[in-house]
Amino acid sequence: MMKPRGQSSKLFKLITLSLMSTISLLLMLLDFPLPFLPAFLKVDFSDVPALFAALIFSPVAGIIVEAMKNGLHFMLGSGDPIGASANFLAGVMFILPVSLLYHRFKSVKGVVSGLVTGTIVMTLGMSVLNYLVILPAYTWLMGFEVAGSKMAYVTAFIMPFNAVKGIIVGMLFVPLFVKMRPWFEQKQTKSIKAA
Repeated sequence: MMKPRGQSSKLFKLITLSLMSTISLLLMLLDFPLPFLPAFLKVDFSDVPALFAALIFSPVAGIIVEAMKNGLHFMLGSGDPIGASANFLAGVMFILPVSLLYHRFKSVKGVVSGLVTGTIVMTLGMSVLNYLVILPAYTWLMGFEVAGSKMAYVTAFIMPFNAVKGIIVGMLFVPLFVKMRPWFEQKQTKSIKAA
């Protein structure tokens, strides 16, 4: 007995998102610090599977991968709730512009424009959120004290970290996307046909 097309499409999407979330979690565990920033600010490539999901399906699929990755990371005891929330918000700010521009233009240029826009949005957005919410939450809940002013801390560490992270992830993602573009288009076609 054959499954209806809609059911097949949902199963394909569920399996893909689960796989992307698992890969994303594994990549999150392979983080590394940048030499000129505090050691707890670490770069990882866990946004790459979320980008794949967002480009194959929709921005919402990328957000789901980001949420599952951070939820699993927190449940494994590898992070704190503030860090998990901050990572989720940073990931969403980064992948949304890429996904929206790609789905509008369906081109490498759209992906590159999205990565540049996503890096700027993440850098500015996380700077504001760190200043207003994240750093005060760390101070209040975990006793983390910022040396000097919050603004100087955000300008010296948070902004450069997110900018460099966006550039590094973007530089990895563009050649991956170019090489895997036929696969992307095949998966998108399969997803549309199955719907």
